[in-house]
Amino acid sequence: QVQLVESGGGLVQPGGSLRLSCAASGFKFSAYAMSWYRQVPGKERELVAYITNIGGRTRYADSVKDRFTISRDNAKSTVYLQMNGLKPEDTAVYYCHRPGDAEFRGQGTQVTVSH
Repeated sequence: QVQLVESGGGLVQPGGSLRLSCAASGFKFSAYAMSWYRQVPGKERELVAYITNIGGRTRYADSVKDRFTISRDNAKSTVYLQMNGLKPEDTAVYYCHRPGDAEFRGQGTQVTVSH
């Protein structure tokens, strides 16, 4: 059974940093690309970052480019999202996702950027 468990969210001041983690299980992690999405209530889920299965290529939404970094550790079956220079508009629930899956399997982790 595929499981994705996000963690690392919290409350941070503007300009601060957080590192999100997503622990995967139930599938061969190293064979799959992974991505991070975020969602604000009342808005569509937004793709934030994407990484290929061995980490050779990454893509980012324009809104987070040069501030966020996606990475992965295939030995630990974990994908990370390092978020620097956080802004209030980054406030959202963040989800990791296995591309191609019809559903989002994790519960997400709340990131709140506020004074």
